[in-house]
Amino acid sequence: MLPIARRLQAATAPFGVGLELVTGSPKHPRLAIRAWQSTLAPDQPESYALIIGAGGVAIHYRSTDGLRAAVATLRQLVREYGRRLPRVSICDYPDFARRGVMLDVSRGRVPNLGTLVSLTEQLADFKINEFQLYTEHTFAYRNYEPVWRGWGALTGAEILELDAHCRSLGIDLVPNQNSFGHLRSWLEYPPLKPLAEVNSPYEAGGGAYLRYPTTLAPNHPRTLPFLRELYDELLPHFTSPHFNVGCDETWDLGRGQSKRLCAAKGKGRVYLDFLKKIQREVSARGRRMMFWGDIILHYPQLIAELPRDSIALNWGYEANHPFERETELFAKSKIPFYVCPGTSTWMSLIGRHDNAFANLRRAAAAGRKQGALGYLNTDWGDGGHPQPLAISYLPYLVGAALSWCAAGQRGLEDKLIPVLSRDVFHDPTQRMARAALGLGLAHRKFKYFAPNETPYGTVIAAPPPRRRELVCRDGLKYYARIPEERVRAALDEVETQRRVLEGSRPGTLGALLALELDLAARMAAQSCKLMLWQQELAAGKSVRARRMAKTGVRELLQLERGFEAYWPLRNKGTTAKCSGFLGWRIDDYRRAALHYPTAIARLAEAWTAADE
Repeated sequence: MLPIARRLQAATAPFGVGLELVTGSPKHPRLAIRAWQSTLAPDQPESYALIIGAGGVAIHYRSTDGLRAAVATLRQLVREYGRRLPRVSICDYPDFARRGVMLDVSRGRVPNLGTLVSLTEQLADFKINEFQLYTEHTFAYRNYEPVWRGWGALTGAEILELDAHCRSLGIDLVPNQNSFGHLRSWLEYPPLKPLAEVNSPYEAGGGAYLRYPTTLAPNHPRTLPFLRELYDELLPHFTSPHFNVGCDETWDLGRGQSKRLCAAKGKGRVYLDFLKKIQREVSARGRRMMFWGDIILHYPQLIAELPRDSIALNWGYEANHPFERETELFAKSKIPFYVCPGTSTWMSLIGRHDNAFANLRRAAAAGRKQGALGYLNTDWGDGGHPQPLAISYLPYLVGAALSWCAAGQRGLEDKLIPVLSRDVFHDPTQRMARAALGLGLAHRKFKYFAPNETPYGTVIAAPPPRRRELVCRDGLKYYARIPEERVRAALDEVETQRRVLEGSRPGTLGALLALELDLAARMAAQSCKLMLWQQELAAGKSVRARRMAKTGVRELLQLERGFEAYWPLRNKGTTAKCSGFLGWRIDDYRRAALHYPTAIARLAEAWTAADE
């Protein structure tokens, strides 16, 4: 059972019960399931007491949310034990009032409504009560079809249906529209270009990449009217009292239209003033503003000036992220906040589950200590979002368990495989879940660390160097940083886990998720094969490199066909925004393109440095 209950006492003898009979006064009281709103439940929000004994199943709860949590627990027990339930007494309640998952739908993969409905049902079973769809330009705004065309944008009718379904599950579907930074697709649209802080790309990272215009100019007279237009169209489709306006990573601020203003008032003050203007717009529409807390953390002296009815979202994704220090800043200023760790699936294709689990656990500990209002498990899609949802389920389960009661999750890792196998994959062999976990740990074979990514994810998805993009920019350099034997070990591990996956016997939905896992694993394997080919090319072994390139092109074309066939089963739109990198790599093979030529002596030198 996940989350593991806070307090559980079990008797040895099982209790036979026919759960097809429900509440009321049946002729056979041993078959009854009864529920009462009662003070016997712990005096905590969402609390419940669940007792299975000689008299049947009894549920005591203080609120409807507590009853919902009890029923979720009972459903898991039924799936685990069938008609012979254990005699058990459970008293339970959560650490965090708000326990959410945020799914990025703006980088190339927009799930279809059926996928989202299925996902929210599964999340509700693990006591998740908040869901967000991270949106930049993938809502079908009526006046901006050129911006979202080709992305598979979600329509208002789909959001209305999803919102109603979430309400039936006890999930708050929170509207999410980034409103300051991360608006590149908007600002590439000619009528909106004047609203951009900067009008052209500029050098960043010491010349390693370009920053493209992504940030609104806060002092442009049309900026707030533009946001008002979006809010007035988007928000009526949601019943949530909350609204996430984003406002993170405003990289361009102070470089263009607001340069003089920032010089006079300070960049932090300009940011805060504009955030307050957005907050007033959100409040005027009857919502409570959520915003990402990264920018204001650079100006801790201004945190106390944040609107008291806003909610700061404190995000960080590495195992050692300093949640303790950052949450303390919000707590001391009495600003409500969430902790927002992540699944670590993006730019990895098959996951960084060891990093994710540590990150999720650290966020829960800091949030609990400093009194966080909520816990939001974020699932991003940088680099075109090639990783499928199937990769995220293990981090989803861990986040759900830790956000319910971190201190009570002893033995959590031992329960992940059986629970995921039973309740999501419907695989009696448990091989599918074991393969999912094995794939998420396979990156360790590289013995190479870079934040936010693994070579599995970034080698195959690296953009052509001429584009000088930020995301995955080092992928085509890794062949000179990781020795051949480590690349081969990483490839062997992926293939080993694929063989484990082949022996699984999942149910209908599980079979589709198994297809996702295998597609992701095949792409990860291609990253290894590409690096091996690059190493042969760099060493001047042209004959062998040509043979490897021929095989690589054939396998990538097969992968591309499989990806396109699978896509409409789970997603909207087409693969064009997601898997274009397959064409880049095919082109590299055909042209024998080694974008970062390295002599074999330099290869050996780099490998020696990596060993040290």
